[in-house]
Amino acid sequence: MSTHMPARRLGRSGLTVSRLALGAMNFGARTDEAESLRMIAAAAEAGVNFIDTADTYAGGRSEEIVGKAIAADRDAWVLATKLANRNGPGLNDRGLSRKWILHEAHQSLRRLGTDYVDILYLHMEDPLTPMEETVRALGQLQRDGAIRYFGVSNHSAWRIAALCALCDQEGIDRPVVSQPLYHALDRTAERELLPACRHFGLGVAVYSPTARGILSGKYRPDAPPPPDSRVAVADRRILEAAYHPDSVVAAMRIAGYAAERGVPPTAFALAWVLANDYVTSCIVGPRTFEQWQDYLAVLDVTWTAEDETTVDAIVPRGATAAPGLVDPKFAIEGREGPARTG
Repeated sequence: MSTHMPARRLGRSGLTVSRLALGAMNFGARTDEAESLRMIAAAAEAGVNFIDTADTYAGGRSEEIVGKAIAADRDAWVLATKLANRNGPGLNDRGLSRKWILHEAHQSLRRLGTDYVDILYLHMEDPLTPMEETVRALGQLQRDGAIRYFGVSNHSAWRIAALCALCDQEGIDRPVVSQPLYHALDRTAERELLPACRHFGLGVAVYSPTARGILSGKYRPDAPPPPDSRVAVADRRILEAAYHPDSVVAAMRIAGYAAERGVPPTAFALAWVLANDYVTSCIVGPRTFEQWQDYLAVLDVTWTAEDETTVDAIVPRGATAAPGLVDPKFAIEGREGPARTG
């Protein structure tokens, strides 16, 4: 692998990861195998050593493609996968129970064609499973050598704190990384999550740094979306969490400023994320090889105080571009009404 890609230590762990991580969500789905393999090879050439997939991406094909691509140089990669989302018809085919964690972790190893993963993420919270059960199952996977480290994704700050306390109690290593949604149109992670990660020693690997393409500048509030865009193909996550008129307007303003700076809007969006010292790595999920090349342009961006001030004026720190927007993926747990009777 090349060494010109900047890298950082992942939290308080002994791992060093590239500041760009290759996200494999599209591989085997909207991106065919040949194009996927081409991008993985190009990422390695650029110095990327961090690759991110999940058991549910493309029905498991993403893991298969990633495993095939990195097999010849397996130990050079920091390989991350995830579990917890539903991945089967059974009542227990999801979540963070001991049964599902032990089963699905080994299914991921089979699909990846490896005997260990470097990082196993808990892809979502599971409020119905005691965290003690989850932590003990992870400890078993560590002792068995199936996983080297674990991380969390889409977890709240208080659950990270509780997990760390349970790990200390059980005598296993704390999670080494959190993978939150974070971009210039949704800065809510700045309120508690990112400070909690620093306090408890977790690195931060951000996903959706371009707001699923909204920050690319290709959308307009008064025009139909481009025919090949995620909005045009009715991608559920972009429609329910990112594609909002206020967000599109804010993205246009940010892209306009970037153009005045002579910086491509996608590269500017990534540079904004990486300029935050709380962030270790930024996960980019290209669908095409051209998108991968667009992401690499961030390496040529020098962030300035004026850039920071300009974005703050459009979307204040800790805020969202669309006030009051609630992402349905993250359940609101803080209110329960009286029990219904009759």
